[in-house]
Amino acid sequence: MSEAPHNEQALHLLQTVFGYPSFRGQQGEIVDHVVRGGDALVLMPTGGGKSLCYQIPALLRDGVGVVVSPLIALMQDQVDALAEVGVRAAFLNSTQTYEEASRIERRVRNGELDLVYVAPERLLTPRCLELLEASRIGLFAIDEAHCVSQWGHDFRPEYIKLSVLHERFPAVPRIALTATADHQTRGEIVHRLQLENALQFVSSFDRPNIRYQIVEKANGRKQLLDFIESEHAGDAGIVYCLSRKKVEETAEFLNQSGIAALPYHAGMEFTQRSKNQARFLREDGIVMVATIAFGMGIDKPDVRFVAHLDLPKSIEGYYQETGRAGRDGAPANAWMAYGLQDVVQQRRMIDESEADETFKRVQGGKLDAMLGLCETLSCRRARLLEYFGQPATPCGNCDNCLTPAVSFDATVPAQKLLSAIYRVDQRFGAGHVIDVLRGVDSDKVKQWRHEQLSTFGIGADQSEAEWRAILRQAIALGLVAVDYDAYNSLKLTDDARPVLRGERKIQMRQYQKPVKQKRASTKPKSYVESDLSPAEQALFDKLRWWRVETARKHNVAAFIIFHDSTMREIAKAKPMSLGELRGVTGVGEKKLETYGAEIVALIEAMQ
Repeated sequence: MSEAPHNEQALHLLQTVFGYPSFRGQQGEIVDHVVRGGDALVLMPTGGGKSLCYQIPALLRDGVGVVVSPLIALMQDQVDALAEVGVRAAFLNSTQTYEEASRIERRVRNGELDLVYVAPERLLTPRCLELLEASRIGLFAIDEAHCVSQWGHDFRPEYIKLSVLHERFPAVPRIALTATADHQTRGEIVHRLQLENALQFVSSFDRPNIRYQIVEKANGRKQLLDFIESEHAGDAGIVYCLSRKKVEETAEFLNQSGIAALPYHAGMEFTQRSKNQARFLREDGIVMVATIAFGMGIDKPDVRFVAHLDLPKSIEGYYQETGRAGRDGAPANAWMAYGLQDVVQQRRMIDESEADETFKRVQGGKLDAMLGLCETLSCRRARLLEYFGQPATPCGNCDNCLTPAVSFDATVPAQKLLSAIYRVDQRFGAGHVIDVLRGVDSDKVKQWRHEQLSTFGIGADQSEAEWRAILRQAIALGLVAVDYDAYNSLKLTDDARPVLRGERKIQMRQYQKPVKQKRASTKPKSYVESDLSPAEQALFDKLRWWRVETARKHNVAAFIIFHDSTMREIAKAKPMSLGELRGVTGVGEKKLETYGAEIVALIEAMQ
């Protein structure tokens, strides 16, 4: 290594290899610290540039950088992306033959690689640990470090054993990285990975380009279709569902409605799942309908929306999943349809799980925070950031800021609801209780003679949908519980007493009937600012077609060639020489050498 300051060398690599003019946020400070041999814990939002924080130090330090990653299915794309910029990278995982793995191991031993990606299960084998001890290691990067947390949404038991890195390689710096960790998870990462002496770099969790929107669920699938057609026709997106069956049905529904959609869940055959993932990554405009088994580490930069048809279990999970939208910094949407059944379903899953009471209590607390985000009358982004310990002011770009929610004094409706539950002896579910409130003469009401109750019909002035919204909020507020052992019957909690006695006032969100979205009123402001002129748009479209063909020839995902943001900049700059193209963000020396002449020729042909 030369005597030039680390940050000067790092900046040179950033510009010439990766094609970026300068470091963002804390990147430069993190790189410099790790290059000098320091341990680090990095919390940076998805799309914030975490990978550069270990890739550049791996290039600057002597030895190979070992990246521990749980994302076997994505290692090939990560290695392909590095190869495109001239970095010597490989991976070791269970998809390889013995001969392929042996060849990579020889390259590690001989110092012929800059980076090697290893799954945690593979790393912990005696063979792999012996390989590392026989090789020169520059650093260890532990990606998706939140997987170490037993309380988290992506727990991987193997991650707990990664303390072996500190024990067996005490002189090698370690950098643990994640996009999602509350204070509890952060503490567990430090403890489990023995990073007590590591510097912590916590970036803002804010993703200002993402618009958060949560709508009252009526017909979730139809609402999703309206959202995609009005906001994101032809865009790549991800739709999350809780069950495998719902994934399959939703993907089929979207395809029948003219939207190219693929299913993804753990119950599918591995080959089909991998094939669908590859299509999503390599083709434009595909919508992936998936369980949470899909998504961690997905590096597709132009995902324009993430939609949830079921309530996530925690804010960490929600943040992680919505963070897969808009990694390129362009406007993106996080949309969710949420209703009473979501609350009931998530509570039941916690109550019926075989976990111990402590775990159930923690998960219950996380769900309460998620419900709080759904029911908040204030800015959703501020609520999200405050959960991660970051103060925030109203963003002006979420649904609650753009169309402020109307709150009302719901004390009397809440008392009516609680009284009705009490009068039917706390033995019936939501549908029957609402029928009693609305004065519906159903067979069940007649069978139990509930039309004779004093609460029969006292809520006839409100619709079924309005009562469902009130009940959902009552459950979220902890006034009502659902007994899953007794046919989902509604029960009053101790917190209901002061409300019934008039000792506690209740504020709720006013029910609003779902409306079909209109494109003009919901398009984020920044879309207008990034619009291209007709000539620039024509060049951008031509570049996209060129990228598709080039990616096919190279057998890599299209975004590995160039991100949309880079091609948009090329379309605006119209570089007529390699020298002019060199200044475009995302065009490093290797890509300039590989693709520069073709791009300049394409631009000249369109003049």
